Amino acid sequence: MLEALALLGAAAWYAFELLTGAPVLTFWGAVFTLGLLLAFSAWLFAVGHFLFRGYRWTRAAALVAQLFVLTIGFPTMTGGLVLPGLAMILPALAAIVFLFQKSVIAYASRAGGTQGAL
Repeated sequence: MLEALALLGAAAWYAFELLTGAPVLTFWGAVFTLGLLLAFSAWLFAVGHFLFRGYRWTRAAALVAQLFVLTIGFPTMTGGLVLPGLAMILPALAAIVFLFQKSVIAYASRAGGTQGAL
């Protein structure tokens, strides 16, 4: 959920920059990027919500999200932006470790009904 809030904040900042006339290569490309930021933020909110409710599909969705963050974080860090890169990499690695803990696996075992899965 915190990552979703951070991404929503980044989307708000991006929209503010877009509306205040920051130079962009193509306006519609920037609007598309803003749409992607908002869509990914909404997806992360949904994953976080259903993870707290104990659905097992959310672990895979959360893992994919963390892998996406790592694919952006490592080039950011090696490209000279060390602090922003670490700000992406460290939470993603922590989330991956937490996703594979026995307590999380046991909690996130619902298949969709009110009964627990296996």
